[in-house]
Amino acid sequence: MRVAFVLIGAALAVGVQAAPQQSGWVNLFDGKTIAHWRGYKETGVPPGWKVQDGAITRVAEGADLVSREQYADFEFEFEWKVPPGGNSGVMFRVTEALEATYHSGPEYQLLDNALHSDGKNPLTSAASSHSIAAPNHDMTKPVGQWNQSRLLVKGPHVEHWLNGEKIVEYELWNHDWKQRVQASKFKDMPRYGLMPTGHIALQDHGDWVAFRNIRIRRLP
Repeated sequence: MRVAFVLIGAALAVGVQAAPQQSGWVNLFDGKTIAHWRGYKETGVPPGWKVQDGAITRVAEGADLVSREQYADFEFEFEWKVPPGGNSGVMFRVTEALEATYHSGPEYQLLDNALHSDGKNPLTSAASSHSIAAPNHDMTKPVGQWNQSRLLVKGPHVEHWLNGEKIVEYELWNHDWKQRVQASKFKDMPRYGLMPTGHIALQDHGDWVAFRNIRIRRLP
């Protein structure tokens, strides 16, 4: 596990931007409220998302959560945990002009590789760019333990890190990317992965999932 994060500050009112942390980092969760998030195409937090045991937790059906702010180039770090067979994801550069978050935002897959069927295919395994780019090896911890992830996005360059190791790296928008999209389930989504800026999304994929130690910093 990488060095633990230090969470600073009191609970923030909805719609109030977080104060910058060290080196430009901003906490998007204070361990108590979901103030920096709301439902996709909604103004508030769907009832299926709650704070439990110091984590943003999907406990019942509801829309995906999206960050209230939008981001172009950034580093995003978070910890996540799924139950046996669990499946979720984090999308980035999401626009609300489309039907669903995954119609525009590339996905950092969150998964129990051992028990979920998606774990049998590297392209849909944990930390993959879902259906587009596979991790070079499995760095997940045993199900039920916290995993620490880092997503780096700068222009077309994207890196997926898991538990301290970079395991996926790709370039958006080039010929290789377009070929991969055309070979995937996203081929009929013309704006998939093309947005220069957008929201971060925490996916409701129908399973319990928890997030904590969530922070972001914009890159120049």
